[in-house]
Amino acid sequence: MTKITAQPGIMEIALYQGGKSHVDGVANPIKLSANENPFGPSDAVKEAVARAAHDIHRYPGTDHAGLRAAIAEIHDLDADRIICGVGSDEVLQFICQAYAGVGDEIVYTEHGFSMYPILAHACGATPVKVREHERVVDVDAILEACGPKTRIVFVTNPGNPTSTMIGLSELERLAEGLPEQSLLVLDGAYVEYAGEYDGGARLVEMRDNVIMTRTFSKIYGLGGMRVGWGYAPREVIDVLDRVRQPFNLSTVALAAAEAAVRDQAYMQKCRDENARLRQWLSEALAVHGVATDTSMTNFILARFHSQEEAEGCEAYLASQGLIVRKVAGYGLPEALRITIGDESACRQVAHAVGQFKAQVAGTTEAGKS
Repeated sequence: MTKITAQPGIMEIALYQGGKSHVDGVANPIKLSANENPFGPSDAVKEAVARAAHDIHRYPGTDHAGLRAAIAEIHDLDADRIICGVGSDEVLQFICQAYAGVGDEIVYTEHGFSMYPILAHACGATPVKVREHERVVDVDAILEACGPKTRIVFVTNPGNPTSTMIGLSELERLAEGLPEQSLLVLDGAYVEYAGEYDGGARLVEMRDNVIMTRTFSKIYGLGGMRVGWGYAPREVIDVLDRVRQPFNLSTVALAAAEAAVRDQAYMQKCRDENARLRQWLSEALAVHGVATDTSMTNFILARFHSQEEAEGCEAYLASQGLIVRKVAGYGLPEALRITIGDESACRQVAHAVGQFKAQVAGTTEAGKS
């Protein structure tokens, strides 16, 4: 019997399950399960990637100075308070690695990003799940769950997979009410879709216990490049930089992300088109009796009458070559998360959901006769 064992918490981790990308028997399905930008990156990004390819035999810079400067310029931030990672996931990992361990607690909400409990277990901490109120983060419930062992509080805002968000005044109240040893982490992967919300950047500058994370994987169309960043008090950045690998981002990824953040016109175009199609799809599903909350993201959470109906609809959509995300693992078994695709994809989803609901209605009527 081997005496080689994993660190405490590691074997408690349930492996992360990403959105499906294939359907048996369907050659070219439409993937609406991972909240990817259907329009991809801008032409400026593609040109930057082509240029950067000439230097892939060289090591990238270790301080990400060019990308941090671009982010700071566009968002009016202090470049010295920015850290970059392999997606925002890696920045979240840095935070847990640096600030939590065995005997500590990491608080997150019941419908929050499923990586939070994984990250907690990975550093030996105990994940503490807190209820939400009708799929919206409940600040009072979070504060009630916090105590002397709380080191980190994760809030996804806007939420995933809920698509809802809370306002700045509630975030301020949460930051003010946390125990003195706790960090509030505002996970803002979908911030760009939420209008003028700054993701909590100004709150970071006002306080010493708040960290904001962002990503290039969503609106900038760089999911395959894996680039994210965080904004935090300088003292926190100094800590996180000590656990960051020096060459964690490639030359090509750095070039792509810098070109993406500088092309704000393209970002705005994607935001506007998403808002238009999001509204259209939400209204189209409502016609078929499928409820959605007001979305502040690039997806909607379609709610059905039961888990059975949601699973039936997911299977029917798959049979039509449309891949959406079941979210029972997020505590929402009666719902499906549907990424806002291009106009053709949205129309196909609405039509297929309508066909499915008609079949359900027909079966119900037949059962009564």
